[in-house]
Amino acid sequence: MDIIRRNTDYALRLATILAGFSCTEESVSAKILSKEAAVPYPLTCKLLQKMQKKGIIKSEMGPKGGYCLARSPGQISLLEVIQIIQGPICVNRCFLGSYKCPLKGRCPLHKKLMGLQNEIVHSLDNTYLSDLIDNQHRNLEAV
Repeated sequence: MDIIRRNTDYALRLATILAGFSCTEESVSAKILSKEAAVPYPLTCKLLQKMQKKGIIKSEMGPKGGYCLARSPGQISLLEVIQIIQGPICVNRCFLGSYKCPLKGRCPLHKKLMGLQNEIVHSLDNTYLSDLIDNQHRNLEAV
């Protein structure tokens, strides 16, 4: 079971690359994003479109057009990107609400898994695209 699915990982890569370009205020083409993120071009286009519909990226038409973040990298959390692409993160299906567990109310795992669920969501909600840029920049300086 993957908590973060493949397409979500791809979307996070694309958003992080766009965050790096946000300092230059340049738009980036889908082809360049696809290559830089190692994401197939057709899937890149679908993911960008999905993120654009939810307002975290915007596109510009024309010869110098492309994609850029709609907001500052410090205003876009990893959780927001994840929820746009795959919906809520769930450690176990019992947290989805629609699942009817036969042990509801007396499950020995529920409390521990709920704590884990809350930690994951909290961490992702408090990690921003800007944090990834800073980490990437520090890693490059160390080399």
